[in-house]
Amino acid sequence: MSDNTQKQPDADAQEHQKLKKSVTPDGSDSHQNDQNNQPDTAQAERQNEQTGAETKAEKPVFNAGLLSSLFEKATKVSKAKRTTQTLDPTVVEETVMHNMAKPQGTKSPHTLRLAFLGGGSFGTAMSNLAARNGCDSTLWVRNKRTVKSLQKNRVNKKYLPGYILDERLKYEHDLKAAVQDKDIIFVAVPSSAFRETLRKIRPYLSGQSVVSLTKGMEKDTFSLMSDIISQELPEVNFGVMSGPNLAVEIMQNMPSASVIASDSEPLRHAVQSALHSAFFRVFASDDIKGVELGGALKNIYAIAMGMAASYNVGENTKAMLLTRGLAEMSRFGVASGANPLTFLGLAGVGDLYATCSSELSRNYRIGNMLGNGMSLEAAIKKLGQTAEGVNTIQQVHEKATKLGIYMPITHALYAVIFEDQAALGVALNLMESGFRSDVEFVMPHEYSNESLNAQMNATSKK
Repeated sequence: MSDNTQKQPDADAQEHQKLKKSVTPDGSDSHQNDQNNQPDTAQAERQNEQTGAETKAEKPVFNAGLLSSLFEKATKVSKAKRTTQTLDPTVVEETVMHNMAKPQGTKSPHTLRLAFLGGGSFGTAMSNLAARNGCDSTLWVRNKRTVKSLQKNRVNKKYLPGYILDERLKYEHDLKAAVQDKDIIFVAVPSSAFRETLRKIRPYLSGQSVVSLTKGMEKDTFSLMSDIISQELPEVNFGVMSGPNLAVEIMQNMPSASVIASDSEPLRHAVQSALHSAFFRVFASDDIKGVELGGALKNIYAIAMGMAASYNVGENTKAMLLTRGLAEMSRFGVASGANPLTFLGLAGVGDLYATCSSELSRNYRIGNMLGNGMSLEAAIKKLGQTAEGVNTIQQVHEKATKLGIYMPITHALYAVIFEDQAALGVALNLMESGFRSDVEFVMPHEYSNESLNAQMNATSKK
């Protein structure tokens, strides 16, 4: 028994040493006595080397922070979702309504003093939103009788009937009193009156910034509103605002968003502070030309969509009109110096979709009335408001033809509205006119307006 007791520790020690020698630092089997395992051992070594290399290559990515940070945030959000209790809709509604009474976004060192020129639907909605956010907001309306009615009833009976305006909103018919000592002047008059309005306020300016809320182009000059501001008020800090902003939905507190474009970061922040609320978000951009063109050009395709709807077209046709319209907008924008990516945002495809799919859109209604056989003059009279798209079709048709920009839908609308060509004939010609790539910024193509116009003229003579 004593011999066995003394030999057992020695045997255990020897076995332990064998095990230590049989494992290399990289974890591969190096036991040389088992000849049958040598091929498997070599293969395992190669696999382990590859795995080790992959691990070393992956570690810096995860440890460097980007992916690991994303995974960590995603994990936290996932855990939060699992632990969050069901929200009480009543509590949510009360909280939102309470927050609406407070200014949102970047806080200003003082209450912003704002003037809104133009008592149409959009100017009224924006001035009301600013007043509700706690700004010193004044709405200028040219007609003195209308101002008295607004002060008495707090309802814009002509453009927004049935909607009570905030009690803090002020009203003014005197232009000097409206704009003097203000921080920002928002101009929401029709494009035909924009230049004249700027000339009238020029004597009363003393450092105020100007923001255009007007979507359109000046007749005969092809000037955008930013161009007019630069020409008439060259020393003024300015911006433009555009987006899918149907005034009625804003008054109904339906979640909406817009874009403020300016070269001035302080002005962008000030506008965001003034108008950002629980139901209205304001995003920023420095592409003035792109944002403004998006707001102007989409009116063309809203008329086209309204006209198409009068023929009870299907969803395929609507989708085709919408996307080909977006292609024309981007094409024209690039030729005018805009960033094509801007047209993928709120001021581009966002505004295009809202305007082309809603009967609240003035341009959509004009197109629908034209499609049902009404004359342009009768349609405008029945609408009772300015539809900027009619003038824009003329301006863009002429400019695109001159510069050789391929815009078949715009040219087709011009032919129907201003040259009395048959809508169905023009539409069929559009469907048959040549082969093109889908997205020219991905796969370029060559085509000329001269060729398209020749085809359209040939069709109209048949």
